[in-house]
Amino acid sequence: MAKGPDAFRTISEAADELNVPQHVLRFWETRFSFIKPMKRAGGRRFYRPSDINVLRGVRRLLHDEGYTIKGVQKLHREQGIKRLVAAGQGEIPSVAQAAATAPKARPAGDKTALLEALRDLEAAKSRLDGLLKG
Repeated sequence: MAKGPDAFRTISEAADELNVPQHVLRFWETRFSFIKPMKRAGGRRFYRPSDINVLRGVRRLLHDEGYTIKGVQKLHREQGIKRLVAAGQGEIPSVAQAAATAPKARPAGDKTALLEALRDLEAAKSRLDGLLKG
């Protein structure tokens, strides 16, 4: 009989569900302070459903998106745990998808684009100067 979606998972069940070895989960605990499974007597780990969701996001970012450990740590620091969970649920476009849908950059020698950017920057500077004086 399969466990319900709200049941706690042992490390072997979590590892199977995430398709990573158990030692990887233990390693991630040492690198990511936000991964804290509940521990019972004897140090046996139990992962809550919320832990699994975070781990799924970490796994996707590290294994599928090519993030480094420091990159995931920075993402957590800047955008929080919800961003990691969203990555695991596929709610955030992957780096490849974002690059594919991003507007194409103009050639470096495109004078019109440079003049447009310069006007935008000058307008922003003017607004900032006005706010600082006021």
